[in-house]
Amino acid sequence: MTAPPLARLVAPRDLEPLRAQHPEIQLLDVRTPGEFEAVHVKGAYNVPLGLLSEHAAEFAAGVRGPVVLICQSGGRATQAHRSLHQAGHQSLYVLEGGMNGWISANLPAVRRVPRMSLERQVRIAAGTLVAIGSGLALVVHPLIALLPLFIGSGLVFSGVTDTCGMGLLISKLPWNRGPKCDIDAAIRALANTT
Repeated sequence: MTAPPLARLVAPRDLEPLRAQHPEIQLLDVRTPGEFEAVHVKGAYNVPLGLLSEHAAEFAAGVRGPVVLICQSGGRATQAHRSLHQAGHQSLYVLEGGMNGWISANLPAVRRVPRMSLERQVRIAAGTLVAIGSGLALVVHPLIALLPLFIGSGLVFSGVTDTCGMGLLISKLPWNRGPKCDIDAAIRALANTT
């Protein structure tokens, strides 16, 4: 099995001119519903990465036109690119820098309920666990140092594999949920607009 090609990146400032030339291009935001609800690019559809990965074959079969994948910083969109490419979708792009890049470029965004990004929540959770584990290892028992060791190892694994188990767990917490995503409706909407 060959590795999928590197994702074609679209700079935030180049997205609107590209869409003006190619109106069939669709935007797919793969962040959690909570992140999407907080801020997103106008016209984007939201299908969280986990759900999209589960239904990649259906998506690739139903949506044939070009799609720009969006996440918070680019990592999840790159994962979505891999899943969709392996399922047979060939016309995929990734928004360079994700929503962070879009906002940094001062481009217009739909803003609603302010929420903390999933990546920031992961950093807070990992840092908290490492700090507590280290402190307890010093005060209570040295074997508690296994907790920060486990968290650090998980972060290294996350960086090497470009996946995040802690992020997956945190994305399921109540404040990260938004409206339930109907994958069939999203595929129909994206297929009908191409």
